[in-house]
Amino acid sequence: MATREPGRISLNKRGSRPWHKVWPDAVPLTIDYPRVPAWWLLERNVTSFGARVALRELDHASGTERRATTYEQLYRAAQGAASGLRTLGVSRGDRVAFVLPNSRALIIGYFATWLAGAIAVPANPMAREHELETHLRDAETALVVGEPASVAESSARKIRSRFIDSQAFDALTTLPPIATPSSNADDVAVLLYTGGTTGPSKGVMLTHRNVVTNCIQFATWYGFVPGDETCVAALPMFHSGGMSGAMNVPLYAGATLLVFERFHAAAVARAVTDHRATRLFGVPTMYIALLADDEGRRADYSFLRACRTNAAPLPPAVKRAFDDLVGRDVLIEGYGLTEASPLTHANPLTRARPGSIGIPLPDTDARILDLETGEECSIGKLGELVIRGPQVMTGYWRRPAETAAAVNNGWLHTGDVAVIDGDGYFSIVSRTKDVINTAGFKVWPREVEEVLYSHPAVRMAAVVGVPDSYRGEAVKACVVLKDEYQGQIHEGDLRRYCHERLTPYKVPRVVEFRPELPMTASGKVLRRQLHEGTH
Repeated sequence: MATREPGRISLNKRGSRPWHKVWPDAVPLTIDYPRVPAWWLLERNVTSFGARVALRELDHASGTERRATTYEQLYRAAQGAASGLRTLGVSRGDRVAFVLPNSRALIIGYFATWLAGAIAVPANPMAREHELETHLRDAETALVVGEPASVAESSARKIRSRFIDSQAFDALTTLPPIATPSSNADDVAVLLYTGGTTGPSKGVMLTHRNVVTNCIQFATWYGFVPGDETCVAALPMFHSGGMSGAMNVPLYAGATLLVFERFHAAAVARAVTDHRATRLFGVPTMYIALLADDEGRRADYSFLRACRTNAAPLPPAVKRAFDDLVGRDVLIEGYGLTEASPLTHANPLTRARPGSIGIPLPDTDARILDLETGEECSIGKLGELVIRGPQVMTGYWRRPAETAAAVNNGWLHTGDVAVIDGDGYFSIVSRTKDVINTAGFKVWPREVEEVLYSHPAVRMAAVVGVPDSYRGEAVKACVVLKDEYQGQIHEGDLRRYCHERLTPYKVPRVVEFRPELPMTASGKVLRRQLHEGTH
């Protein structure tokens, strides 16, 4: 009879993983995914929910409704825009960039591109011109859609790509539909550029199969009810988390999307109340902002079902505060990355553990590998998180060497340091590149950040290592105080607070107060700027 080392994760058969002990009763271990193109996520609901409102575009500041679009109207518009793209010379496999904020136009852009057999390349409309130009040139875009007289137009001109403004693109939606090209589920559907928080961004190739599979995994795990959901769509849809969680999953479920161009706490709070929102998917900074806002604290959250947060670690203190505000356990931390479409882990809805990203989704496997040897770690030992599943990317766009380094025998190396406990719950400790080496001791930023977040005066915190002539690196904390504590809390107060709760070498030697932290559009802290001392 085969034996295994005590504490080591079994990799033998279905049902043998540690996390299967806490597996949700309503979620199957494996799912039969249809081999269909990504535009099926929208098309499937036209028959059942054609007259249901798919999108309500809301003003980002006031929350007032600008326009409503039904599922039938949305699909018809996508078909017309697909016809227009083909008329403009877009052919199968071409890259079509959309440099737009959350909007009806961006959503139509995704589905029209897929219906035309092309590859969508969403981009941040707030990106610097050099950054955007680099992305568009790397993708070799055939067409760029953006606002007139914007960085999108000037970038398209520099790389000699055809440009069409968003108003002209909207006119395409009225064209007669074309015959939909046959699509292979293994064709690339979208080229998403990584945020570049720790280095140059790369184009992640996600196939139609990746997109559809992860959408179904996501919707199944969070228990979406077809035709009975109203979802706040404030996450940026040009990012993987927004594309999936704010757009694809709700549309797959026949939900009504409350589309915000960008997040504004008061407006989102009003929309949650006025539209009886059932889902509020976001990132930790969004929930922190709602907790700090008067309207955010007064909103009626009684209709909310399980709400996901990821993109950045969720401090347990923030989860407790938001759950207390709602009156029940509603905020569920998950984990994902662009290279995995993005979701790979989530907490069981009825057994969520603060500080944990939860357990792998159906058909998803995960391991922790020793940072020195690459061998699989025993339970409770820190190592790199690696993931295998049908949502893992096909590779980086035209970067075979970097693809080979990231994906080995189907296992995606995340670059995140994590640990798994005896029940199979995973916790992220830090990025491998973020570990601080101070006088030979390793300090993981998240551990220090969670202590800082537990202080009643701290709204946001980020910890980095800075050069130190004696220790090599010193621990530095960058802190944003809550408004009511401004001028009342000083560096010594927070250092003493940390001393009471951390081993001395983990205590920040420097505490820098800032009005805000530099963030990506997806809600991640730009640690490079903190290392460089950039405000």
